[in-house]
Amino acid sequence: MSLPAGNADLTLGEIVRPDILECSPDVSLRDAARRMSEARVSSILVVDDDEVVGIWTERDALRVDFTDAVAFDTPIAHAMSAPVRTVPRSITLHELTLRFREEHLRHYLVVDEAGRRCGVVSQTDVVMNQGIEHYLKLRKVDSLLKGRLVPLPRTAPLSEAARRMREGGVDAVVVAYGEGEYGILTERDVTRLVAAGTTDRPVDGLASRPLVTVTAHTSLYRVRCLLAERRMRHVGVVGEDGVPVDLINFSDILTGMELVYVHELQHALAERDRALNASQRNLYLAEKVIENSLEGILITDADARIMSVNPAFTRLTGYTAEEVIGRNPSLLSSGRQSKAFYARMWESIKADGCWQGEVWNRRKNGEVFPEFLTINAITDHDGRLTNYAALFSDISEVKQNEQRIRDLAYFDPLTGLPNRRLLDDRLQVELAHASRQHGRVAVMFVDLDRFKRINDSLGHEVGDQLLVEVARRLCGCLREDDTVARMGGDEFVIVMSDADGPEGAAHAAGRMAAALRRPIVVDGRELVVTCSIGISFYPDDGEDSGTLIKNADVAMYRAKAEGRNAFQLYQPAMNARSLEHLALEAALHRALPAGELLLHYQPIVSVAGCHTVAAEALLRWRHPDLGLVSPADFIPIAEDTGLIVPIGEWVLRTACEQHRAWSAAGRPPVRMMVNISARQFRDHDFIDMVRRVLRETGMVPGLLTLELTESILMDDTCQGIALLEELRMLGLRVALDDFGTGYSSLGYLKRFPIDELKIDRLFVRDIDRNPRDAALAAAIISIGHSLGLRVIGEGVETAAQFDMLAARGCDLMQGFHFSPPVAAEAFPA
Repeated sequence: MSLPAGNADLTLGEIVRPDILECSPDVSLRDAARRMSEARVSSILVVDDDEVVGIWTERDALRVDFTDAVAFDTPIAHAMSAPVRTVPRSITLHELTLRFREEHLRHYLVVDEAGRRCGVVSQTDVVMNQGIEHYLKLRKVDSLLKGRLVPLPRTAPLSEAARRMREGGVDAVVVAYGEGEYGILTERDVTRLVAAGTTDRPVDGLASRPLVTVTAHTSLYRVRCLLAERRMRHVGVVGEDGVPVDLINFSDILTGMELVYVHELQHALAERDRALNASQRNLYLAEKVIENSLEGILITDADARIMSVNPAFTRLTGYTAEEVIGRNPSLLSSGRQSKAFYARMWESIKADGCWQGEVWNRRKNGEVFPEFLTINAITDHDGRLTNYAALFSDISEVKQNEQRIRDLAYFDPLTGLPNRRLLDDRLQVELAHASRQHGRVAVMFVDLDRFKRINDSLGHEVGDQLLVEVARRLCGCLREDDTVARMGGDEFVIVMSDADGPEGAAHAAGRMAAALRRPIVVDGRELVVTCSIGISFYPDDGEDSGTLIKNADVAMYRAKAEGRNAFQLYQPAMNARSLEHLALEAALHRALPAGELLLHYQPIVSVAGCHTVAAEALLRWRHPDLGLVSPADFIPIAEDTGLIVPIGEWVLRTACEQHRAWSAAGRPPVRMMVNISARQFRDHDFIDMVRRVLRETGMVPGLLTLELTESILMDDTCQGIALLEELRMLGLRVALDDFGTGYSSLGYLKRFPIDELKIDRLFVRDIDRNPRDAALAAAIISIGHSLGLRVIGEGVETAAQFDMLAARGCDLMQGFHFSPPVAAEAFPA
């Protein structure tokens, strides 16, 4: 099918004129406008050192300030439009028409294949070269009317006319002279006035008159001829009373032409559908319709000798019509289908008159390709067989897409390893084989240690490259018949068939761990990763795939809990611990809303006066079935799940409210000390939360001390120092807890804006029996005092420990020697 669109298939190179008006960037607007007027063109290219840097058009002339005579001497570089849009000379006029409409431009620079300038094309050029006269004759001017025209008074200044054209997006205005006489002022007139240096004056003597007009019933073809004959670009449209109602220009005709194309395209497509439906009744008509079909079509006689083929046949097979006419279609056979296949195909054609299916054929160059083939037997009016018609399409891409879909269904797209679905299939097969042979199967769950840190620090692209290399190394450590699958993220599962017991699996796990520890270079960075591996065995640890993978996962988490970079064999006790952990986690989610959390308070005593100066708030959980749960059991769970953030806010708020209650009861004022967790400290809302609690509870900031550990601050030193400074600005005090058990970097210690150091109970426990502990405690106290900090000794349980710390200058102490943590109501006693 071909669209009857006149010269729409002409290329731009066939109509564009090679003459191009150019100027340098320093040419004045006056000189540029003069050159355009003399050349009767609507644009001029601005070229600097043979490079196009901009374009100045008649539309740009509307922006000249006619009230300022100096404006005409402005260099064109200050008024040009840039960059200049280009089109290839190979573009068709129809495609160019669409671009004019879609991009709302009026000029393009035409370039050849090497990027050299060939000319400038405008909307006028397109209209004048589209050979669609028969369409324009059928269309009237009234189909393009846009709206009511408001003429400009003859006394209006030139600047007002330019403004109206510029802001209204039109390229001409109509001027009313009175007594039914009208004139027109166009962009081309404005350009000519810029060339003449005409300053602001009434349009009375500047407009062209009389205005050439037509009626609304005039054909567009007549309008185009009128514009061409008089070398105009506008014509007025008058109503029955002779008053102008609109202006028609080339852009309007271009719009009308595009509407014609759309209508004709829809009409042609409908015609094609009707022709295809009638093709089985009329072979002659079918040959005309299928000429432009995307499917390959061949027609044979009753003896299966090829009579004709369409262009798509040549494109798909490589054979021209001359090479195949008179021959049998079997020349395309690939040899992949058997003789029995073709026998069944011909039986179907003879019985049903048609056959449809997939076959593999061979192109002229020897390439084999899949095609979807339909063969119809054609009979005459008497029912006698006259021809066969075969229609086929290349389905190579369909087959490739099907293969890609299968790959996506069973393989990980990043590493190419089997995914969870294929892993389950293979593991089921291995388990069935092991059951029959009374063998064993090892399942390993591999998880990379701290992989999230790599993703967060270096980006997911680096993380993906790392995973690809990890997958390659894991495969290199195993046998060909073993399976390595990616479960997602940084988790891999390995299935080892015919496993020879824990020793063999442990040996394989050691090889994999060693292989992964070797540095991996990604984008110039040398990365070292370790892994934690859990191992389960069939039938010892489970008889189905789900149980084996779950138990290997449990063992892997035990390896992580033991310090990472290790492997663990599954033991039933692990499951019990895992289930206990899950139950505790589920219960912890209910603990806060159920009111099961409470605070105990332990006094902190001044060594100098032996009186209580502060209370440390300590979190407790009273489980309805288990009683008091140790913080060592539930605090890590709260950290891992993120529950520590709302729980931490509750602790801070409850401690502040309790402090207010003691003050209201007339108790002597003491400082309240509250521990802050790492997860809580890194929460983006932490400072706002502290500020909110202080405001809502009325807590005096100077009586509140927040305790943090060294490790919290060392995770991100700069960010940690910034947060500490914000806490100090709120008036709070900060204590460094467990000092001596973490990094204990004196270089960082002097940078932290803290008020107190707490000596960890590890050094206090044997201070009266171990000289080393006594020396370390003395050193910490000395360091704290030299930095202007108060020092608190934790875990003081005996009078001897008290005397040792007091003798070395410790400022404050807490521990069972004074009092265990007690409920709020017991604390004042």
